[in-house]
Amino acid sequence: MKKIAIQDYLPFIFLAALALIGIFLPTAPTFADASKYNAADVAWVLVATTLVFLMTPGLSFFYGGMVNKKNVISTMMQSFIATGLISIIWVVVGFSLAFGNSKGGLIGDPTTYFFFNNVGSGGPWGTIPILLFALFQLKFAVITPALVVGAVAERIRFTSYVLFMVLFSLLVYAPIAHWTWHADGILFKLGVLDFAGGTVVHISAGCAALAGALVLRRRKDHIAKKELQPANIPFVLIGTGLLWFGWFGFNAGSSLAANGLAVTAFAATNTAAAAAGLSWIFFDVIRGRKPSVLGFCIGAVVGLVAVTPAAGYVGVPQSLFIGFVAAIVSNIVVHYKNKSAIDDTLDVFPCHGVGGMVGMLLTGVFASKAINPLGNDGWAYGNFDLFYKQVLGLLLVVTYSFVVSWLIFKFINFIHPLRVTEQEEELGLDVTQHNEIYHPQNLSINGQGSLAEETAQHG
Repeated sequence: MKKIAIQDYLPFIFLAALALIGIFLPTAPTFADASKYNAADVAWVLVATTLVFLMTPGLSFFYGGMVNKKNVISTMMQSFIATGLISIIWVVVGFSLAFGNSKGGLIGDPTTYFFFNNVGSGGPWGTIPILLFALFQLKFAVITPALVVGAVAERIRFTSYVLFMVLFSLLVYAPIAHWTWHADGILFKLGVLDFAGGTVVHISAGCAALAGALVLRRRKDHIAKKELQPANIPFVLIGTGLLWFGWFGFNAGSSLAANGLAVTAFAATNTAAAAAGLSWIFFDVIRGRKPSVLGFCIGAVVGLVAVTPAAGYVGVPQSLFIGFVAAIVSNIVVHYKNKSAIDDTLDVFPCHGVGGMVGMLLTGVFASKAINPLGNDGWAYGNFDLFYKQVLGLLLVVTYSFVVSWLIFKFINFIHPLRVTEQEEELGLDVTQHNEIYHPQNLSINGQGSLAEETAQHG
């Protein structure tokens, strides 16, 4: 049995302390001024919230299927644990930091909604309860640090990544969400458009992923240029399906109402994903590769990423162009990244980071008030100023998320080893971090033989 160190008690003690604080806080109504609620809007945002939640287990399958089979469980766990970890942080202080009373447009007052206090007495958020809005936004906060897992997979300690999620949520995600979506946020007031998280979710996660890959350095297999086969491509297909399905809540739900804008965002989301999936594999073909399941799945996700900031501001035809272009750009970046010494295990930066950047810039080109009167016209409709603002917002978020995430990884490595030992990396993180083994039938024999060997032995 493992010897328990003092620091092993700290997570349990911290959670117990939060639980005890909860019993001493007053119970407040959560549905004050209910006469202003719209039942259809409430129903739709409830559905959208559950759809966005589904994206995190979808991401777990998506990532888990692409890593080596000795790291499937660890990779899935590192993503899925965010559903528990970030949920608690969001209730306690995260929602306040992102959407509380603004402090200079930079961050929210942590006491505004401390432990979800005042979520009822503050009145409705549009036509839905603030509590529902907070839960919808929670699902965005959950999946963002989970995205970073793909870049540091197969070599990061589970405990270290849990600490990274906490610090990233508080120091990177919450400030950027406040800048972008709070009425007094610096990017919101500048006029930067991000309908559902191009900057807040994907660029921030992509840049954090790049920082993590650089701090953790390369895997031994990457240095040896050893090509590792995906553990389970059907997992990737299932994960893509769940992500695509959940993304309808991600984008269409960001209208926060059951209205025509939600329908437009829904259509734009599906169109961009379809165009990007096809664009990726067709581009592979003209470069001499075979069309693959992985290629279509990765391309579709890139399309979903790219249309996220634009979904509620652009028309359906323009979303097709966004998906088509984003897939090609990300495909090229993946190609050149693979020739470099950067070990971003599952190409999080080229797909989510770069895909988000393409989407933000093209929002500045194709946004139209004809789609969303609360938005703005883009460069294609005579307003270069919006494109310029999108560039400024993109540069600020890229710089901030990369630098702060790099410092977080460095800080964690200073107080606690960030990377597993060489022996643990060789054995795989499933066993060394979780004492569990991914061992599907027909993939191996006692963890040793291959499918081809099993077929030969059993006819």
